[in-house]
Amino acid sequence: MPVQTAMGENAIICSDQKVYEKRRLAGDQTDNLCEVYKGKVVLVVNTASKCAFTPQYDGLEKLYRDYSEKGLVVIGFPSNDFGNQEPGTEKTIQDFCRLTYGVEFPMYTKTVVKGEQADPFYKALAAASGQAPKWNFHKYLLSRDGRLVGSFSSFVKPQSDELVRAIEAAL
Repeated sequence: MPVQTAMGENAIICSDQKVYEKRRLAGDQTDNLCEVYKGKVVLVVNTASKCAFTPQYDGLEKLYRDYSEKGLVVIGFPSNDFGNQEPGTEKTIQDFCRLTYGVEFPMYTKTVVKGEQADPFYKALAAASGQAPKWNFHKYLLSRDGRLVGSFSSFVKPQSDELVRAIEAAL
């Protein structure tokens, strides 16, 4: 389902002119998000290890596994912005995600996702949707051509009909 956005419906987040360089969690690899995920449907999620919503990792990994062959990628951005619920080091976060939830989808470095200090990628998502994350596990859905097509609160579970329908429509 399309979202009416502050920048207009289906605002472009990624284009050939946009460069959002991000380093992979606990690694040296740096990705230009718009280049690496060009042509993919992307679900962007701010995550935390010590949150009531943390079990959503299971559902996010299931989405990634079920739809990756059709072109979906889930990308996670650990954030300590809400209740200090992601206090660990990158290695601690990576180990927790892999060992506890079997997370294989790409995870990036700890990121500020709200306010004046927010990362430019998250500022663009918030401006386009009119919604900055209000808590951990807020989700943004981007189309294959880098347009914002949905913004989903933390309360929208990964397997919810609303989110699955939006993903399937974007695929």
